[in-house]
Amino acid sequence: MKGCLCIDVPKKIAYNSLKCVTKYYIGDAKMRIDQDCLGKMEVKDDALYGIHSLRAVHNFPITSEKVHPAILESMLEIKLAAAKANLKADTLSKSKADAIINACKKLIDNHDYRAFIVPAIQGGAGTSTNMSANEVVAQLAYQMTDIKIHPNDDVNQSQSTNDTFPTAGKMGMLKLAPKLLQSIDNLINQFTELSIQHQKTIKIARTQLQDAIPTTYGRSFKAYASLFKRDYKRIRNAAKNLTIINLGGTAIGNGLNASEYYQNNIVPILSEVSGLNLQQADDLIDATQNCDSFAEFSGALKTLAMNLSKVANDLRLLSSGPQTGLNEISLPKKAAGSSIMPGKINPVIPEVVNQVAFEVIGKNLTVSLAAEGGQLELNAFEPIMFRDILTSEEHLTKAIETLINNCLKGIQVNAQYNRKNVEKSAITATVLTPKIGYEKATSIVKEALNKNISVKKLVLDKQLLDSATVENLFSPEVLTNCDNQDSAIQ
Repeated sequence: MKGCLCIDVPKKIAYNSLKCVTKYYIGDAKMRIDQDCLGKMEVKDDALYGIHSLRAVHNFPITSEKVHPAILESMLEIKLAAAKANLKADTLSKSKADAIINACKKLIDNHDYRAFIVPAIQGGAGTSTNMSANEVVAQLAYQMTDIKIHPNDDVNQSQSTNDTFPTAGKMGMLKLAPKLLQSIDNLINQFTELSIQHQKTIKIARTQLQDAIPTTYGRSFKAYASLFKRDYKRIRNAAKNLTIINLGGTAIGNGLNASEYYQNNIVPILSEVSGLNLQQADDLIDATQNCDSFAEFSGALKTLAMNLSKVANDLRLLSSGPQTGLNEISLPKKAAGSSIMPGKINPVIPEVVNQVAFEVIGKNLTVSLAAEGGQLELNAFEPIMFRDILTSEEHLTKAIETLINNCLKGIQVNAQYNRKNVEKSAITATVLTPKIGYEKATSIVKEALNKNISVKKLVLDKQLLDSATVENLFSPEVLTNCDNQDSAIQ
């Protein structure tokens, strides 16, 4: 296993904080032997990681995907905040606290997490991630200062994986949430723009894929904007519950091995370090073992995915054809659609949005099962939850961005074609029902279809109503039941 020194440090022999039995060379590489309670392993001597990280790589060869940078950054912020709290609690010396703090700052400021080799999918409820952070910080602190720092006794002081890992997971989700919310807000604004632009563009509505009464594209686009406004609120509200953390609870929530000062002050210190408005849970035992807040947030992402997929379906259907489909709208041409059919163009942007939605919906099921699968005082399945939720946040953000920039901004509504559809649609006979009754209106529809003429013309030909009444009934304003806000129809 090759070691990875992720930042420039003084060239010296790294301090093996656990137990170094011997050092030797393999080729040009200086090696060390690390030892833990299970035995010994070879580690490249200048590697910041240690035996726990290597064991994770060997034990969990599921994916090459590493723990998400947002979790790693958050874990380092926790280690930094813990060092500050332990210093003030007088349980950690100033020299060690400063060494830990400076090492954490160095790693965070460089945004370089190559020394963190632990796979994203792992057993152990996140222990490998936490131990890896302890090892990397301890080794780097020593290389920067010559002060011997123990990964567990010093870096992990007053902590447990069971309160640091879920806290880091929540922090990671919170850090990705603003970008997702901004993309949803942009989507709402884009649909609102389209609704204003097409406020007067009349079209035939459809229910159960069959012709229904006329409406406008302005109203259709406004409905999409309203839909995503709810998603915005839903995700924002679910994210608020992620700010409630169990840090200070250590192993099961009772705070064993943490000083009173640490328990009372670690969360405010972490809030200051991270810039997040975090709160300590009222019931730390509950917050340590139950994962409903993750399931709730994932569920909000799933609902957004579902709504995006529904809108993508609408866009694909409305643009279908163009010669033999609905052809009510035209989407921007973004890619050749066929290797055999010349000139064919496919709705590739809505299609990729659909696929992201399918992925997110599937990941939500994984999160649901993982949250349910916890037992007694701890849920062991947070690694897969965090990996899937963070991936969903990122993919949804990018899917929305491409939908806006590569589809909605260039969408064209075929106004004339839509108007002709309204004029020839027999469903416009609906406006006759209050005047001539349902049964008579039904017979008019049938006759108009048989004779292939418009309902309006048939009513005028039969002189069922005076011409002024007919013109009024079949005006766009009446057909679309417009209010004062969109009374003038194009």
